[in-house]
Amino acid sequence: MSASPTAPGPLAGIRVVDCSTVLAGPYATMLLADLGADVVKVEPPEGDATRGWGPPWVGEADPATRTAAYFLAVNRNKRSIRLDLRQDAGRVVLRRLLAGADVLVENFRAGGLEKLGFGGEALAALNSRLVHLAITGYGPDAPEPGRPGYDFVIQAESGLMSITGVPDGRPGAGPMKVGVAVTDVLTGLNGAVAIVAALRARDATGAGQRIDLDLLGSTLAALVNQAQNAFVSGVAPGRLGNAHPNIVPYETFDSADGTIAVAVGSERQWPRFCRALGLPALADDPRFATNGDRVANRAELIPTLAARFAERPTADWLAELDAAEIPAGPIHDVAAAFASPWAAGRTVELTHPVLGESAQVAPPFRLSVTPASIRTAPPLLGEQAAEILGELGYADADIDRLRGDGVI
Repeated sequence: MSASPTAPGPLAGIRVVDCSTVLAGPYATMLLADLGADVVKVEPPEGDATRGWGPPWVGEADPATRTAAYFLAVNRNKRSIRLDLRQDAGRVVLRRLLAGADVLVENFRAGGLEKLGFGGEALAALNSRLVHLAITGYGPDAPEPGRPGYDFVIQAESGLMSITGVPDGRPGAGPMKVGVAVTDVLTGLNGAVAIVAALRARDATGAGQRIDLDLLGSTLAALVNQAQNAFVSGVAPGRLGNAHPNIVPYETFDSADGTIAVAVGSERQWPRFCRALGLPALADDPRFATNGDRVANRAELIPTLAARFAERPTADWLAELDAAEIPAGPIHDVAAAFASPWAAGRTVELTHPVLGESAQVAPPFRLSVTPASIRTAPPLLGEQAAEILGELGYADADIDRLRGDGVI
């Protein structure tokens, strides 16, 4: 799929001032940008830290412009202005931006925005219709509101790592983080949803509002059934590797030449699964009659299934399970996942005049009338500064002076 420069998207006409860095905030604003919002990325003089989180790099031949793949992942469809908010002139530019904006997204430490002169009262006086998303690590009511939040630490503190990884007593046992910064991604998703909800409320009331969102709260909310299991049972769930705490069989099995993921998610699937494996008697065994029975007798069932899967190669089992309409699939690496026919159309090719060609993961949502789209490549640091300032009424001479003073 190629970039689409013309699709306006359902959020066309919404301007977002993105003062956030790294991942949670930029991911939220990228989703809004994919849906058509005009996102102005306000970067500190040194740029978003993720510009330097390489390798791998794009534009590696030129150290002055090379950009880490990490930054490219969450900053498409945005315009960048480099702005030194320590200078009065920089704060004047930000005030002008916010006066005409619909949304502000920031992840300053608690009190940081206030120190710059952009506290709640100041923002309300500047623009009463502004929707303000403030992202912190632990929330404004935390014992230490200014404590910085990092995805890895939040995964540990939230309990997520305690239920992720190989169980005790097996090789490689121990808590494990998720292989992507899932806390940041979940927070970004929650942020985008909350912003759209606040914009809808503004349509009804005419007033903007502040949204507080924190990494810990987003991760705790994502524990869903595992949290409820703990509430109901009074026992903290542990690590089960690739097994499911509430469904059996729902895990990986080693075949004769690889590994396969199997998800028997209903009672109707269970007898079909047994027949596909050539073990029809299991379906009539009272120890395994219902999912509850299978969960209770997991230790007796799983070794039998594992021994059977080990007898034949992955391709054979996938064919058998597919014919029986049992959800199953191979364990792909990331490259193989995007090369799969099931992933066709899930990437977009972009061309940047300086950084060159790069692929992007396509937006996951498909709106039939007002589609999301990828229109522009992630920007260089300050790439659209003159364009943005011109829209705010700055003359060319003013822009040159701001650049000469290091404000932009």
